[in-house]
Amino acid sequence: MQPLKEFAELSTPLIADACVRLGEPLRVAPAGILPVVAGRRVAGRALPVRHYGSVDVFLEAFGEAEPGDVLVIDNAGRVDEACIGDLAVLEAAAAGIAGVVVWGLHRDTPDLVEIGLPVFSYGRHAPGPVRVDPRDPDALTTARFGEHEVTAADVVFGDDDGVVFVAAARAGAVLEAARALFRTEREQARRIRAGETLRAQTRFDAYLAGRAEDPSYTFRQHLRRIGGAIEE
Repeated sequence: MQPLKEFAELSTPLIADACVRLGEPLRVAPAGILPVVAGRRVAGRALPVRHYGSVDVFLEAFGEAEPGDVLVIDNAGRVDEACIGDLAVLEAAAAGIAGVVVWGLHRDTPDLVEIGLPVFSYGRHAPGPVRVDPRDPDALTTARFGEHEVTAADVVFGDDDGVVFVAAARAGAVLEAARALFRTEREQARRIRAGETLRAQTRFDAYLAGRAEDPSYTFRQHLRRIGGAIEE
């Protein structure tokens, strides 16, 4: 599977909706994790790493990287330091890394823009770490990202709406479901522009009538019954 190629016409909202449609765990980065440069996208196998105040852990991770991997940095969501900058990102690109997602902050923003490698974070901050904490044995095998644990058995998808993590074993099915949702939603959008309202397309009056008869009947159930898509 080539995640970035297969993700090309999709989006993280579609990936998230596909996870819901398939009953997969919905594992998203905290709100606010966005690309340094708007429009940058990333998709690839997760390369997890935990940051303890020194760049050496990144350099060690790069030695285990495969082309197309996405470096997933656990800096515990800290907003008092930037944990990655231009030199580490240049080295990541040289190692074949496809992108970097940081649960924390970055710095050297103009340089990152020039380098061009997709980097996702909470934002920019001038100071780097002034600490070096004890390192855990699993620093290169697992990364926390918000409430989720990420390993090399995951695939990362990122765009202007944020970052989503999907188990690699289920990524193919999720992408297939996302493509089906994409086709349905594009057709619905075309019909709206042609003058057919979304309410008409989704038979909204029929939904209201069904809900009146059965208050537990949800719009999501209705959409699945008629083959529509808007919520997932």
